[in-house]
Amino acid sequence: MNTVSRVLLGASIVFLVHEVGFAQKKLDFAQSWGQKPSLTVRTNQYPGWADGTAYLENDVNDGRLYQVNIKSGHRSIYTVPPKEGTVVYVENNDIFLKSTDGVAKKLTNSPDVAEQNPTLSPDGKYVAFTRKSNLYSVDVTSGKEKQYTNDGTDVIYNGWSSWVYYEEILGRPTKYKAFWWSPDSRKIAFMRFDDTKVPMFPIYSSKGQHGYLEETRYPKAGDPNPEVKVGIVHLDGGNVTWADFNEKDDQYFGQPYWAFDSKNLMVQWMNRDQNNLKFYQVDPNSGSKEEIYDERQASWINLDHDERITYLADNKYYILKSDKTGWAHYYLYKLDGTLVNPITSGEWQVTELKRIDEKNKVIYFTARKENSARFDLYRVDYSGKNLKRLTFGEYSHDVNVSPDGKYFITKYSNVSTPDRFALLDNQGKVVRQLADSKAADFASYTYGKTEYLHLKSDDGLFDLPLTITYPTNFDKSKVYPVVFSIYGGPDAGTVKDTWKGTNNQYWANEGIIQVSADHRASGHFGKQGVAYMHRNLGHWEIIDYSTIVKWLKSQPWVAKNKVLITGHSYGGYMTCLAMTKAADVFDFGIAGAPVTSWDLYDSHYTERWMDTPQDNPEGYKAGSVLTYANNYKGVLRIMHGDMDDNVHLQNTIQLVDKLTDRSVPFELMIYPGSRHGFDRSKSKYDSNERARFYYQYLLEKPLPKEFK
Repeated sequence: MNTVSRVLLGASIVFLVHEVGFAQKKLDFAQSWGQKPSLTVRTNQYPGWADGTAYLENDVNDGRLYQVNIKSGHRSIYTVPPKEGTVVYVENNDIFLKSTDGVAKKLTNSPDVAEQNPTLSPDGKYVAFTRKSNLYSVDVTSGKEKQYTNDGTDVIYNGWSSWVYYEEILGRPTKYKAFWWSPDSRKIAFMRFDDTKVPMFPIYSSKGQHGYLEETRYPKAGDPNPEVKVGIVHLDGGNVTWADFNEKDDQYFGQPYWAFDSKNLMVQWMNRDQNNLKFYQVDPNSGSKEEIYDERQASWINLDHDERITYLADNKYYILKSDKTGWAHYYLYKLDGTLVNPITSGEWQVTELKRIDEKNKVIYFTARKENSARFDLYRVDYSGKNLKRLTFGEYSHDVNVSPDGKYFITKYSNVSTPDRFALLDNQGKVVRQLADSKAADFASYTYGKTEYLHLKSDDGLFDLPLTITYPTNFDKSKVYPVVFSIYGGPDAGTVKDTWKGTNNQYWANEGIIQVSADHRASGHFGKQGVAYMHRNLGHWEIIDYSTIVKWLKSQPWVAKNKVLITGHSYGGYMTCLAMTKAADVFDFGIAGAPVTSWDLYDSHYTERWMDTPQDNPEGYKAGSVLTYANNYKGVLRIMHGDMDDNVHLQNTIQLVDKLTDRSVPFELMIYPGSRHGFDRSKSKYDSNERARFYYQYLLEKPLPKEFK
């Protein structure tokens, strides 16, 4: 049997047992779903800073926003200053500009053709946008348009992303935008995509009498990718300057970065195998390129890595974020690609740059150093010396640093401590406690306690993190069902040592143990842990999850035939795999929008971990739910949106085909009109059906009237 490495089980049970004779009350239905106060109360919020001398405080009682002087604590009404510059937006397919005085001006006049992603130049004089797959700008003063490209079609897009770049590389927040202003407002860099060879995937909508097809150029694993060119246009027009790459090569490009002086463009290049990342400085006038960085890894490199490059204002250096040592760290580089020195190092992960103090050559950043399930703020010199933790205690911290870097506000908590707020200086000294969300009558409630702990992996190499929320009035002499909630994707852990609120308390009151756990490749153990997934998605995740569930089932207080696993997207994949490949371990499953075979998912994401189906046929077979469909038993509920453009309904249909060939019982729910996230109009039905499943199979009693 595995042993708990952090907290002795016996000690935890003593901690969780209800104290006899102490009058306590349970949370009612509304309280347990967070619909009215109970264990916590609403507190003032601290959304940011007025300036370096005062922080902002949103008063929960009067709803007003105040600024509070850091030194005196004096509070006064905060008047939001008018926004600098102007705002651009699209309305009725045309671009409008709203100036600081609130007056709106129409800049384009093409009501029958949509303008997309209007973006104001840094000097506020022009707006760049795309229209019908071509790149344009418009003069804010005169309204004169300039068209930079003219070859846009239904398969060629200038400044507008191909689907796989939008989803996996540039990101959904870009809204397909693939162009970038230079800091001097004189040039625009953009990507040109050619989807001619990318296969079309049809998505059928059942609406109306005849329905319709929505067709997307979607490259599945091993398919041809879009051909991509990186171009630069000058504000006044003229020929496009193309960066010196061959668009016929099988390659990827990450987001480009302009130098502060606009004299060069840093272009990220990666091979199709995704194990070689290069940076090129591209001359925006000639398109010539110079290689300044070359990174290779045995597994893969994330092209969509946040904070890959952060230029410094001195125009001499940049800070690189890389996990090339097996752990994500910051490095100081000269602009010509010369490494100055690592800024951070060790077997722990940096997460986010919060401030760069160029005058004193210090960076402030968050990291998972003390504990992989917690976040802390640190400062360190450019040289890598004088590393100091600025946050405190065994808490996870969410920090907001002042504009001058002299102070920061933290919201902190752990699984047993509700959210608190504090103001600290940049040496880590607490200036004042600001707010505590713990209710005054907290102790009068009995509720399901949450414990954060670790469990040794079967091979003894990893201490797997998990949280357990025990039933209210937990009694170790009784037996309880388990809901095991997971996601499971690479470097996408969900276990955090933070306050969980009360949304898990309804099921705690009903006598369900709720578990969240992460495997070895979830990010808690750096890139060297994530790399275990290379070419074998599904393998180690199921082994580690099974280790945890076997340990749970070895406890006398866990029902041996009532462990339910549930997750969405990658979590849906894990759920389906658990109910097939590991059907002897898991009893019930609820899977949302699952990938069921990796050859059905997109090229860039899938091949990052798996390589192509042509290069790794055995890995694809071993990682497919369809391979193990004959092992299925228990009860699985599958849910999918019929308009899902990310994980296609095709995945669920192919699994259903396998299961119905065997005539085995399972549940299936298709949500019409829903994408990868189900339409909000379906949310009540979906949550009620989840509750019905819990009551039917775990609790074996009727669904209460409150859900109907």
